[in-house]
Amino acid sequence: MSAWSSNATVPAPPAEVLAFLTEPEAIARWAPVPFEVLALDGERLRSGSHARVAGHLAGRSVQFDVDVLRASDDRLELVADGPISLGVRYVLRPVGERSHVDASVSVEGRGLFGRVLAKATEALLAAGALRLSLERLEREVQPAFAA
Repeated sequence: MSAWSSNATVPAPPAEVLAFLTEPEAIARWAPVPFEVLALDGERLRSGSHARVAGHLAGRSVQFDVDVLRASDDRLELVADGPISLGVRYVLRPVGERSHVDASVSVEGRGLFGRVLAKATEALLAAGALRLSLERLEREVQPAFAA
């Protein structure tokens, strides 16, 4: 299993940032990999919710079952299982009227295809995909919070 992390300071308090981390349409705008929500329990991610998403990795169509382990004022933790397993965690800490966001993603591949897909995902993360997604999150939050 490989793990990647990045962090950023976002111009909104943790509760506002969590709203962007748990709302599917917002997630699609800043996520490191484009995806489509096929099914979701409720309108947003919350502790205990389940979703089914589809996207493309390494030129292949893939689907994942997403289980939200925790969605609270200070963190979002989820697991996405498909041809690879992704453990995702965002930890939010207030810094004045802003939020410091620590993001981490672990990647594990099973079987030949899973290991190949995991290596392609790791290459995306090594190239800065997680850092870039945090930058997009910051741009997404900034106008909404300033309004």
